[in-house]
Amino acid sequence: MFKRALVSVSDKSGLVDFLKPLVAQGLKIVSTGGTAKHLQAAGLSVMDVSEQTEFPEILDGRVKTLHPKIHMALLGRVHRSEDMQILKQYSVEPFDLVVGNLYPFEEAMGQGMEGDHLIEYIDIGGPSFLRSAAKNFKSIAVVCDPNDYEWISQMQGDLSFEQRKLLASKVFSHTASYDALIAEALGAESQRDHALGGQLVQELRYGENPHQKAQWYRKKGETNGWHKAEILQGKTLSYNNLLDLDAASSLVCNFSEPAAVAVKHNNPCGVGVGKTGLEALEKALAADPVSVFGGIIATNFVIDRKDSEKLSALFLECIVAPGYSPEARELFSRKKNLRILEWKNMASFSESLDIKTIAGGYLIQERDNFESYSSDWMVLGETPSADQRKDMELAWKVVAHMKSNAIAIVGEGKTLGLGMGQVNRVDSVKLAIERWKEFHPHITNVVLASDAFFPFPDSMELMAKASIRWVIQPGGSVNDDAVFSAAKALNINVVLTGRRHFRH
Repeated sequence: MFKRALVSVSDKSGLVDFLKPLVAQGLKIVSTGGTAKHLQAAGLSVMDVSEQTEFPEILDGRVKTLHPKIHMALLGRVHRSEDMQILKQYSVEPFDLVVGNLYPFEEAMGQGMEGDHLIEYIDIGGPSFLRSAAKNFKSIAVVCDPNDYEWISQMQGDLSFEQRKLLASKVFSHTASYDALIAEALGAESQRDHALGGQLVQELRYGENPHQKAQWYRKKGETNGWHKAEILQGKTLSYNNLLDLDAASSLVCNFSEPAAVAVKHNNPCGVGVGKTGLEALEKALAADPVSVFGGIIATNFVIDRKDSEKLSALFLECIVAPGYSPEARELFSRKKNLRILEWKNMASFSESLDIKTIAGGYLIQERDNFESYSSDWMVLGETPSADQRKDMELAWKVVAHMKSNAIAIVGEGKTLGLGMGQVNRVDSVKLAIERWKEFHPHITNVVLASDAFFPFPDSMELMAKASIRWVIQPGGSVNDDAVFSAAKALNINVVLTGRRHFRH
């Protein structure tokens, strides 16, 4: 049974219901400012923190719990007689329960606050008393998450050592992610120390494979992202679903015209653009009709009845779009296992960083960005037509979203053959040509894009045999002169962007 509690919260949800039964059992509460008023309004007896400290709250509430008589009561070890003698000397009673959470800094950011107004949402006393209590978890149960109220109530104060330790660990995670958010908001870049601040969205059924545990976290301070997408129907999202959805959305958002992207195993398998959503969707689905089976579809347009009829004829894992017509919703509802997501602000999402784990740490880089057809690109050979420029732009954006070594063959506003993830570029060229010839042999006016330079002329020779006359690539090989000479001799026109797009 708990005897004495320090309570100071920003999130007051469920607090009164949690504390009322404990107070009925004899719990004494010390509280601060708004929390104290909230509890008193509910009929609970509360000692103001200033009575404990014998010092008023000052500096507009900046100093409330930052006082020795608070932290002595938090850090005093009840199993050590020396500590208890000191507390007795100063007439301080120890706490055995602490309930606290922090100023809503993230919410203030989301409301557009900045400067001095935002600074006032940096909590100092809260992290301090929570950390003190967490350090002394052998003597104190410290609660920073309202979701824990129910199970703690059921324990009636009889918490085990392991349960107290778990609560303490949650405190340190809570304050660490809070501080990480503040550091980022203040502009911390390339610092000696770096912290990631996240909050659990949900436990996932498993990771890439059934024997792997997995969780989904959102980045604190991020007002857009997958956690803002509404899951309209279907089974719970899996780890692999989220990876594929992200790959699909990050590509489809690069287009201003109607576009559709099909993804399989984190690589695009079909991409189409058109004057209408239906045209773009038909192109994407026809690009590789074998690989799209069991895939993920993303569109940058609202899906209507005709679009949904086309999609419902296939077996798909997930569909994401900025919206759906009522007729599309009704048709999709007949396929109970199909996951349908609506992400209204998908097109406005912009991520600044890529983070990948390695053994013992992680790597951070700026997010890659992708260019439209540019007059700065160098053309070696004929000047491409307007249609060829459109296909080059499409191919260039697609190849940047494929695993290296990446080759994309495009024609008539859609991908025709994709080769990716091979250990040499020649094999990727072969794979892309094979898929093109298998599914779209009737389309002959094509362009080929490569995410990086061609180290040798052998790829040009393969393209010439397949009658490919347009290539877009970054250039930059020590053998560029030999490659360009081979291209000229083989009647292949080369467009050089000067920028590669590796994706490992």
